[in-house]
Amino acid sequence: MKRNTLTKGLLFAMLVTFGTVTVSAQSKGERKEPPTYAKLIEDMDKNEDGLLSKDEIKGLLKDDFSKIDTDEDGFISEEEFEKAPKPKGRNRN
Repeated sequence: MKRNTLTKGLLFAMLVTFGTVTVSAQSKGERKEPPTYAKLIEDMDKNEDGLLSKDEIKGLLKDDFSKIDTDEDGFISEEEFEKAPKPKGRNRN
């Protein structure tokens, strides 16, 4: 009985260790891709009009809204989004 418990405990510890190492290895190599305009519309277009206004967006887009909205119509179009300056990522040279 004691040996069976010890074996199960050791097996459980090995599984936990293996799972932790696998998750850590996967997360280190992942690179997050920037969202597409379609994804932004899906996630942020609250009134579902197919446009992104300053009231609907957040983050860097909201901070740089006036720079991105080049035609100053109050919305970020797909063309404006594609031409917008890309934010500098962390640890990039």
